[in-house]
Amino acid sequence: MSNHPPERLGRLRAAGLAADQVPRPGPGQRSVWDYPRPPQLLPESRRLRVVFAGAVIADTRRGLQLCETASPPTYYFPLEDVAAEALVASPRRSLCEWKGQARYFDVAVADASAANAAWCYPQARAPFEALAGWIAFMPAAMEACLVDDEQALPQPGGFYGGWITEDLTGPFKGLPGTLHW
Repeated sequence: MSNHPPERLGRLRAAGLAADQVPRPGPGQRSVWDYPRPPQLLPESRRLRVVFAGAVIADTRRGLQLCETASPPTYYFPLEDVAAEALVASPRRSLCEWKGQARYFDVAVADASAANAAWCYPQARAPFEALAGWIAFMPAAMEACLVDDEQALPQPGGFYGGWITEDLTGPFKGLPGTLHW
């Protein structure tokens, strides 16, 4: 018998997973299988920092976290809390079914650069308008992405921008065979 809540069990079934394939969260943990689809945007009061090439390029206590089923949160920074000089406009664009068209930036500090390592939604769709102009970073391309003082791990797969911290349980979307989640 599973101790998973009915909502989580429904999400697991939709992904083709059995309850015994997903650990139950321990004390102080959250399961990414409890996050909704479509995603939910929540305020994040913990300190968020991004380090690239030895420089802190983003630092805020006013972040937003986007939480979606099977993915760790993607964190967004208000532009005022980002070193704008580290962002170089890229021609890359993509389309999110929920948030609209994303515009990308290369991150550049001194002689180091990471192509398409940051993005924003200049005109985010409802109900995500609060994200308009806010910047997110690909943790795999950064030296460090920190939640308070914990270094987050990048979401697997290189496509998604989620930050995995010790307070989360998966499995996480991004590994081979998880595209349909």
